Amino acid sequence: MKLKEKLGEESAADDRDVANLGSDGQRLYGHGLHPLDPLTPIELNQVKTLVKKSYQNVTFHYVGLDEPYKPKVLSWLSQNQHNNFLDPRRAFVMARVDSKSHEITVDLSRNLINSDKVYDGNGYPMFNNEEQTVAIDLTLKYASFIDSIAKRGLNLSQVFCDTFSIGWYGERNTKRVVRVMCYYSDGTINFYMRPIEGIMSTVDLDEMEIVDYRDRLMVPVPKADDTDYRESKQDPIYDNYIKGMTILQQDGPSFTLDGNHVSLGLAFVQCHYNHRRIVPKMQCFWMVITQHKMELLQKYPEFFCIFERYAGDVMWRHSEAALPGDPVEVRPDMTVVVRTLSTISNYDYIIDWEFKQSGSIKITIRGSTYTHNNQIEDEVYGTLVAQNSIGSRHDHFLNFYLDLDIDGDNNSLMKSHLQKVIVSDQSSPRKSFWKVVNEMAKTESDAKIRLGSGETEIIIVNPNKKTKIGNFIGYRLIPGSVVSPLLLEDDYEQIRGAFSNYNVWVTPYNKSEKWVGGAYVDQSHGDDTLAKWTLRNREIENKDIVLWYTLGFHHVPVQEDFPIMPTMSITFELRPANFFEHNPMLKVKSSKPRIGLIVLKNKLLSKD
Repeated sequence: MKLKEKLGEESAADDRDVANLGSDGQRLYGHGLHPLDPLTPIELNQVKTLVKKSYQNVTFHYVGLDEPYKPKVLSWLSQNQHNNFLDPRRAFVMARVDSKSHEITVDLSRNLINSDKVYDGNGYPMFNNEEQTVAIDLTLKYASFIDSIAKRGLNLSQVFCDTFSIGWYGERNTKRVVRVMCYYSDGTINFYMRPIEGIMSTVDLDEMEIVDYRDRLMVPVPKADDTDYRESKQDPIYDNYIKGMTILQQDGPSFTLDGNHVSLGLAFVQCHYNHRRIVPKMQCFWMVITQHKMELLQKYPEFFCIFERYAGDVMWRHSEAALPGDPVEVRPDMTVVVRTLSTISNYDYIIDWEFKQSGSIKITIRGSTYTHNNQIEDEVYGTLVAQNSIGSRHDHFLNFYLDLDIDGDNNSLMKSHLQKVIVSDQSSPRKSFWKVVNEMAKTESDAKIRLGSGETEIIIVNPNKKTKIGNFIGYRLIPGSVVSPLLLEDDYEQIRGAFSNYNVWVTPYNKSEKWVGGAYVDQSHGDDTLAKWTLRNREIENKDIVLWYTLGFHHVPVQEDFPIMPTMSITFELRPANFFEHNPMLKVKSSKPRIGLIVLKNKLLSKD
């Protein structure tokens, strides 16, 4: 049985738009499109139509913009975008056809397939949502599975299943398969708290058939008691006595939105400061979980949100008590936040990209999970968090791709070593002091850094530009949670996730080096990853470079993580380091509170 696509039919308007494409890309880029804008619904339909003309039995696993050559984009930006970007606009496709992985490039300007290459290396492309749904349906309708559920006295209509990659542990596997494991929801919507242990089916995703089924043992399904996290199901419900609050922007937001371009006034989400480039591209990847969904033509309303935040924080403040009148100056810390949320199986991630008026870029990751359970007698893999429920120990590693262009294309990684100096002579009454020794990383191996000691600071500098008083212009990496893997480097999971071996990596920009774990992560052997690319030990000094930053945490569950874990936050920041001649916030106008009335229960309380 081959997987049939359910991608819908193109509208007549879409067909007309595709037919009217020019040969030089003028229509695509002449109507306000930025060269890095994501594919439009019309373009996605165009890709689908062209690929399906070549292949009938095709499944799509990734469709995205094939980004133009970076120097051309930078040249276009330097012209203040007055001219149309005339390079052909292309899409990159990863698809499966007849049990083979294809890498297809579509020329959207000329409405044709530009290249079609069969990938024959290790690993397979990411699962798409549709094939996972079919694999689950096959399991739910499988006769042996139905018998297993009945044997346990469970109601089949209350059974929900999820898919899991089989990974790679040194074996030779030529099948693209997925494992299906199931849960019981009776009495709770938090079905991840009620795993049905001992049952597992293996589905061949190319043939769409069950190739292995096991019912190994029967263990108790955890009770539904106290697993439902909805407020309506809490008894008793505690009043937290937090008063209602209203936050109002009477004059509207301070940022403006033009297509995918957000102008922040002092800084830009495209990461410019007064037309000085900082970070043309940033993106996040995380281990095991992947955010890249391939659902053509499906719209995701409110997938991103942009808002301004004021949490009562102070950007800077100072007073002079020694002077008459005790003069005080203070500026509130107002930031613009770009937020995205992802819920994938039992994991939730909130990622905030926060752009500060100081020029800093702060990234905060907030995560929570349903505690995943193993039904075992002894505490071997985790913490007993409820009756018959073990919260498994596991890791969270996230990697950020930061294409840094600090005031220009060619940058360098400067390591500032904080070194203790012992005073061994009588030159000073002090016995010790510390100094800073700066070192420019010359090759990729020089830039592999494990943080944590606090003795090395990381600054990306432009070695070709200095401030008026002679310091290199740069941006400093302010690390957050520093964590290292606890596995052996030659363990199979660590081979696949070798990006976590170091907190900091730097590579010369390479368009093809896009995904830290490689493009074919399912059953990957780790042979197309950041760790492999850097073995070439390329030169990175005074080059167009990419900073790869890894952070995360080891999660040892506790009972408070049951039945749903409170949000945990980790953060890091890119902060100006001699990028400005002085504190740029001195010229920010102070915010004066509006005069208004505060009324409670029809009683005037104060005039402020």
